[in-house]
Amino acid sequence: MENLAYYDGRIGTVDEVQVPFNDRSHFFGDGVYEATMGANGVPFLVDEHLDRFYSSARALDIHIPLEKPQLKELLIELLAKVDGDTHFVYWQVTRGAAMRDHVYGDDMDGKLWVLIRPQALGSFRKPVSLVVAEDKRFEYGNIKTLNLLPAVIYSQLAHRAGAAECVLHRDGVVTECAHSNISILRDGVLYSHPNDEHILRGIAKTHLIQACYRLGISVIERAFTLDDLYDADEAIVTSSSKFCLPVGQIEGVAVGGRAPELLSDLQDEVIAEFRAHTGSTVLD
Repeated sequence: MENLAYYDGRIGTVDEVQVPFNDRSHFFGDGVYEATMGANGVPFLVDEHLDRFYSSARALDIHIPLEKPQLKELLIELLAKVDGDTHFVYWQVTRGAAMRDHVYGDDMDGKLWVLIRPQALGSFRKPVSLVVAEDKRFEYGNIKTLNLLPAVIYSQLAHRAGAAECVLHRDGVVTECAHSNISILRDGVLYSHPNDEHILRGIAKTHLIQACYRLGISVIERAFTLDDLYDADEAIVTSSSKFCLPVGQIEGVAVGGRAPELLSDLQDEVIAEFRAHTGSTVLD
């Protein structure tokens, strides 16, 4: 298949599968999601993504209709149906379908969605540009909810500025990006925002930290400021599709580029993990 859509047991292309009008995602964004990359039929770090998926659903009292092992098996089965070498693998669960009402029934069964499409990984070596905006999102940043309007607004702001991402801050303290985490290297130490209610516990960020440990790089999980970001030896954006992306500019100001060998070692390490997990050799 050129792409695949799955909804509540129905499988087709994205143009074929239809969603009921009363699905609560349409009215309330009432659901949670996960996404990863797949290669050679293997969803990368799928167990950790599933752990976070079920944790997000529990936090919002949403019932996932499959147990974790069943969902993992389903994702692998669906991934095998789609053409291509590397894929974007996305899944979400909504609270269910019912007549519009803010109050929901305790016996509602969640509706599972899956989207899989071919997607190239590209290179992670070329530095990207960022913009900056005040973080005005709600106080559930640690839940991967479907309420992504703030991420849409900040991503569009970056796009119009010709930037790859938008760095968010609260009174000058960096939280994360519109749909990524951001960390910095300074004097041989990786600094990363702690996993609190203001940021999503990024799986790619977690594995960047683990790569640091394997390489003997010290890690301090502590919030840093915009000034720290501009003055960093290197700034690194991490996400499920961009494992270790270097930053070259922020708001038109050159940043990073002062620890290229350390950055390259980290990139090599996370790429090696992806290759070991999936058997793919697509990354350079």
